[in-house]
Amino acid sequence: MDAQAHRVEQAVAVLKAVADPTRFQVLWALTRREHSVGQLADMVGAHVAAVSQHLARLRSAGLVASRREGTRIYYRAAGDQVRTLLEGAVLAAQGPAVTPEEPSASESLPAADIATVRGRVGAAARLRRGRPAASG
Repeated sequence: MDAQAHRVEQAVAVLKAVADPTRFQVLWALTRREHSVGQLADMVGAHVAAVSQHLARLRSAGLVASRREGTRIYYRAAGDQVRTLLEGAVLAAQGPAVTPEEPSASESLPAADIATVRGRVGAAARLRRGRPAASG
């Protein structure tokens, strides 16, 4: 398998790992700060065992890191690229046809977070094109 095909397979594995509403919500929470499994279960309204399985899937995709403190394990997003991935998914889902009256991802993503996504993703795109990011 050549390098490009390998990168494509890795990218697809990442997208598959995020392609579950509970995993997306868990990962979104972990981009803001670290949490224990119990905290995450409370946040997403799921059983601890189910959240543990979701975390294992996210960890195997390289999206989640952890640290142990006594008997508790705390999870966090594996890097800033994870938040960028999720923000890009939110933008793609909203598309040009979304109006303020339509439902959005605001239940799991606070409105203030959604409002800043466009600017952050736009700034990252400008940097990739070699243009300075707008200050603001």
